[in-house]
Amino acid sequence: MEADKRTYYVSVQSESVMEQQGDSAYEFEIHATEREVGQLQELFEALEDTDNIASVRAHIPYVQYHNDEVNDSYDEQLKAIYRKIHELGTPETKAHIESMGILNEKQQDAL
Repeated sequence: MEADKRTYYVSVQSESVMEQQGDSAYEFEIHATEREVGQLQELFEALEDTDNIASVRAHIPYVQYHNDEVNDSYDEQLKAIYRKIHELGTPETKAHIESMGILNEKQQDAL
């Protein structure tokens, strides 16, 4: 591990990056620089912004989920987060994300 990288604990569910393992529940462990953590936090902020737009759009009943640009944007933001976590993750984190199939474009197209 590079000297300027530290271990962080990430919760996608709560959109948080923590320095202490016991601070809160987390799903993933990563090794990252402060800059990389900042990039991940920016991705979480973008996801939250998209989620806010999507929640407003949800009140329009005639737009189906699979035909909605806001939902597509949300999905892409979420994939970007998982790509970043995978990039920075421990071997266990990488294996778990790979097992989810979220980054496998062929598998996503089949859904």
